[in-house]
Parts: sequence; C-alpha cells; structure tokens
Amino acid sequence: MLPFSPPTSEALDAFMSRPSEGVVATLARIEGDILVLGAGGKMGLHLCLMLRRGLEALGKSDRQRVIAVSRFGSVETRARFESHGIETISADLSEPEQLAALPDAPSVFFLAGVKFGTSHEPGLLEKMNVQMPRAVAERFRDSRIVALSTGCVYSFVSPETGGSTEEDATDPVGDYAISCLGREEAFRNAGERWGTPSALLRLNYAIDLRYGVLVDVAQKVLADQPVDVSMGYVNVIWQGDALAHTIQALPHASAPTPFVLNVTGPGILRVRDLAEQFGERFGKAVIIEGEEQATAWLNDASDAHARFGTPEVSIEEMVEWIASWLESGGETLGKPTHFETRDGKY
Repeated sequence: MLPFSPPTSEALDAFMSRPSEGVVATLARIEGDILVLGAGGKMGLHLCLMLRRGLEALGKSDRQRVIAVSRFGSVETRARFESHGIETISADLSEPEQLAALPDAPSVFFLAGVKFGTSHEPGLLEKMNVQMPRAVAERFRDSRIVALSTGCVYSFVSPETGGSTEEDATDPVGDYAISCLGREEAFRNAGERWGTPSALLRLNYAIDLRYGVLVDVAQKVLADQPVDVSMGYVNVIWQGDALAHTIQALPHASAPTPFVLNVTGPGILRVRDLAEQFGERFGKAVIIEGEEQATAWLNDASDAHARFGTPEVSIEEMVEWIASWLESGGETLGKPTHFETRDGKY
C-alpha cells in the first residue's frame, strides 16, 4: 500500500518501481546489459529503477548494467537516473552517428517516439515514429527488443465487446495512431529480415499520481471545470503494474512474428462514473459536457493478466491516492493525456 502522509515524489518513485516477484524471476533468466531507449519520457525512470532494483535483489547489479538513453533535456533529469546508479547516455536516436555509437546490449526496451503537438507535423511523426524505429531495429537487430506501442492501433469498439484483443485487426484512427502502426511494422520487418525477436506492447493509459487520465479528470472536478465525456469509456493501469508486465514480456519476444500483448487494467471504466467518484471524494458538483459516443479505444488485456497476474493496484486505490495527492498539493507534470480526443489529432 502506498504510504500517505502525504508521500514525497521520491517516495512515490520508490513505490512505483518496486520489482514484483515476476519481475525478479524474469531478470534471473536475463544476462548482459539492458538498454532503455527513450528513457527520458514519463515511464523511463521508473522502468530503469525497477530493472536496477530487480538486479540488485538478485545480486547481479555489479555485472549487469542498466543504461538509460535519452536526449536528456535537463541536467536535473539526467541526475535523477545517475543518483540511483543508472548509467546514462545522451543521444538523439534519429541521428545515425549517435545511434551507431550506442553500446551493444542483448536486451533493449524501446520507449521513444512523439505524440503531442504533431497534429500539423506529419513529417515529424514519420521521422520519429516510423523512420527512427526502423533505424533502431536495424542497429539492434541482434538484440531482444520490447517496444512500447499503443492501443490506438485498433479501431474504436463498443464497451459491450470487452475491448480489442491481440487477434483483432488493426485499424488506427488519425495520423498519430497510423504512425504507431508504422513503428510496430519496423520491428515486425526486423524479425522477418534478421530474425530479431521483439515484443510489441499495446498500452492503454498508465496511471501515475502526477499525470494520466485519472489526474486529468480529478483536476477538472477539483477546479470546477467541465469534464468532457465524448470519449465515454477508458482502460487504465497503475504504471508500476504496466512496467512489471513490460519487463516480464522480454523472454516472450519472438521472430519472425513479434509477440503482441495488450497492457492495461481489468474492466472498462465509464468517464462519467470516474468524474462522479472524484466529485463525491472532493465534495464537488460535477460539470459534464459532451455526449458519450457508443465506441472508444478499449483493450482486453486478459492474456497479460493470465500470464503475469492481475494488476496489484485497483481503480479504487488509484482514485483515492490521486484525490489525496491533489488535495495535499502534490506536483503534477502538466501534461494532459487528451484522452477525450476522438479524431486522433494530437
């Protein structure tokens, strides 16, 4: 259970990055250095920390490095990694010389890409979400790769379907989602051409106390702002659980066909109901705008839950923790998810 008094951001990072028994068991089977590409994003630090702590639990951290690769836009961001004994390399993966200079590693986690601010920059989406992954896949063609993707590569479905499964056809809406399918294709092609084993994880909405769909909804309710329910339903998963599933997917990477896995929490959540929960928690009247549509981006992650266990943190815990965090003035990243967007333009 997350200690609330309230916790500091450092305590939250420590809680988020606890390695589960499944993570430790997975890392016991993995040898060699682990490279995390695009580590400077919202999930990278916690993934590196979880990997590092898992190796420490096994007494392997002295012979297996966790190396975080990012452009590292600030000294402070880079220092957070290095303070935990995580080696860092500053590199732009879209620059061929910098990509070529990266060290080899038998295990690679790929978290890089762009989303927000790209609605009028199709060239940037093509460069960073398609061309760059192709170059990365070729550079690390002798590695085992886990690449984060998105549930947005599926089409909208109704809540009654239970969500898209890994066997469903992809039919992305909007340029961003189409570019993400191009990213998947880069690793798929590597498997066919070079036998590079990969795992493609289609993630729907990881939750931290500092950002995420639940934070977006809670902040609006707390500020007496309207909550848009046009995208009426969502899936969410606690980020620590998402990372545990991400690490455990590594041995499942396959070629020539990638291992594909949906990563999200159990059940389908109604945005209106989430707003009402926060309204009750804050003692606020909830302002609703928009009209719920019959479909949304929804994933069925029952395969991941069967393989790696049901996520440990429940929706009720996330709601309570976020409410307490915001009431206590906890920091937020100021990066809305724009989950309510239905045209795929970010």
